[in-house]
Amino acid sequence: MSLVQVGAVAPEFSVKDNNDTPLHLSDFKGKRVLLSWHPVAWTPVCTDQMRALENNWEKFQELNTIPLGFSVDPTPCKKVWAVALGLKNLRIPSDFWPHGKVARDYGIFMEDEGMSERVNIIIDENGVVQWVKVYPLNELPNINEVIEVLSNM
Repeated sequence: MSLVQVGAVAPEFSVKDNNDTPLHLSDFKGKRVLLSWHPVAWTPVCTDQMRALENNWEKFQELNTIPLGFSVDPTPCKKVWAVALGLKNLRIPSDFWPHGKVARDYGIFMEDEGMSERVNIIIDENGVVQWVKVYPLNELPNINEVIEVLSNM
């Protein structure tokens, strides 16, 4: 499947977050959603990416945006990682089973590696994709760029 395009209706998903709580894209109707995909938990760049989301939680709230830190790691792994990172607000959903289904639906699953690419996707209040940026796997997304995009929407 090809990369989800700006202007497309964002594919619905049904996953569990790091607290084993069910989570669906439709839960956030009326809010913007940032799907911040990281390849695998416990790695340095992914750690910094999730901390940047947590550290900017209040700014995201001001921008009517729910940030979600997605990866294909299993829920128990994400639960322990969230505790280790000291995440208080950020939800980090698991796309573990069916393995990478959501990443496939968004066109960002790397079959050979069994994980997602590093990608930020912004979905508007009506469930329409407004911004997509794919990053090199070893590059930390610029959180200020994401906040600027949201501020200008």
